Amino acid sequence: MTGAAVVEAAGLVVGPGVGPAVLEGIALRVHHGEIAAIIGPSGVGKTTLLRALIGAVPPGMSVLTGRLRVCGHDVLAASPERLRALRRERVGFVGQDPARRLNPRMRVRQLLGEMAVDAGPDGPRRLLSELSLPGTDELLRRRPGQLSGGQQRRVALARALARRPALLLLDEPSAGLDTALRAELAELLRSLARRHGVAIVMACHDRELVDRIADQVLPLGAPTMSRPVEQPLPERTERTEPGPPVLLGHGLSAWFGRHPEHPVLSDVDLRLAAGSASAVVGPSGAGKSTLGRVVVGLHASASGTLELDGVRLHPRAERRGREQRRRVQLVPQDPLGSLNPRRTVRASLTRPLVLHDRCPAEQRPGRVIELLAAVGLAEELADHYPDALSGGQRQRVAIARALGAEPDVLVCDEVTSALDPENAEAIMLLLARLRRERGLALIVISHDLRLVAAHTEQVLALQHGRALAAGPTTEVLAALDDAGGTALTDSHDPVGRAIRPAGLPPRASARKDG
Repeated sequence: MTGAAVVEAAGLVVGPGVGPAVLEGIALRVHHGEIAAIIGPSGVGKTTLLRALIGAVPPGMSVLTGRLRVCGHDVLAASPERLRALRRERVGFVGQDPARRLNPRMRVRQLLGEMAVDAGPDGPRRLLSELSLPGTDELLRRRPGQLSGGQQRRVALARALARRPALLLLDEPSAGLDTALRAELAELLRSLARRHGVAIVMACHDRELVDRIADQVLPLGAPTMSRPVEQPLPERTERTEPGPPVLLGHGLSAWFGRHPEHPVLSDVDLRLAAGSASAVVGPSGAGKSTLGRVVVGLHASASGTLELDGVRLHPRAERRGREQRRRVQLVPQDPLGSLNPRRTVRASLTRPLVLHDRCPAEQRPGRVIELLAAVGLAEELADHYPDALSGGQRQRVAIARALGAEPDVLVCDEVTSALDPENAEAIMLLLARLRRERGLALIVISHDLRLVAAHTEQVLALQHGRALAAGPTTEVLAALDDAGGTALTDSHDPVGRAIRPAGLPPRASARKDG
């Protein structure tokens, strides 16, 4: 490539000033129309490098030495005002937890309109269409909390593209997206780079996406996180195979606001045995996360019945008893949005111990360290705040916090999407051990069919909010394979006829996210 580089970094060292550097000797040069991928295990500093490029390293960190120019500006010498202008006018940034950057009170139309260079009324619709979202009035009226995780990520990307940036920074852009949408994302990023000259730098665990579109790859060093170590957990009756039903759901439906005529979940049944793991799969926007929120009582507009050990659960968590709330816990898809930014990791993990009276006060400090070790995190991270952690570390903290309540049912919403394959496998092995030792029942919401096949016994397939298939994992995934490998993940086509339950009418092929 010829001409001035959009990003030019040399000898970049980032760290706390005391102790070892997080990033050392980083060199990166990206021109217009190029895509650069930063790869490496969870916790090696990929997000820190992205933030360093725009002069926004995490609290407690600084660029200690090196040279850095972005869009013609010396980032290390620029004033705060110049840096803000650079970020506002020339750079688009989409982080790992995009929902955190979307104003929860604004509607999609407003979120896109306030950033758009194209001020016309059809601008938001065109942006949504580029990201494979329907530009309907119904979607444009939604607020971020009424979108699935995949939809939130695509709206955040549309918002970043609305300003027509020269540089686009993406942190795990394919997390939470199904196979078809990851393929469409690859084509979109390639088009932005080749046809529009946008320089793209992305931190990514998705090696298939990296191999498909990256012009250059920057690998970072050894991980700062380790595999979960075998630590003793509170005594529970050991189970070697799934036990009796612990959670039953019948006719579960959900909608947003006062509009039940536009359901995001329709008449779904659920059966979960003690010690078992059931996966919920389907394309982005199919209602998977909504089902998880209904189970834990966090979705305001819902109907149907839920029973925990034969006792009826109120649809709203605040109307359930404390013990019922303790027994059903959620690990959300966006841990940064769920962790209090003003609480240290230690405080966040201590809270469920106090709230649910899990151990005496004098034992709580030791229990916090056990929880950290159980999810493969070092003791020294206990005094860090969420902003100082990597995305994978935050996800592990969210899991540890849920485990602190010693639940009987754990809903895991895309808990491995921010982790590299090795650490994702380690987390699933940890959850498998908890199932064996404590009879923990899991609901695993995931797009990763490899992990689903290896670590779950039952699968519930959703599309357009409806249950299209349910049964043993091997049978459902085999039927998926017979249907061409895309039946549960292709956002444009209905779920394959090979696994359609009897009596369920075919659906139109037009896309209808919700």
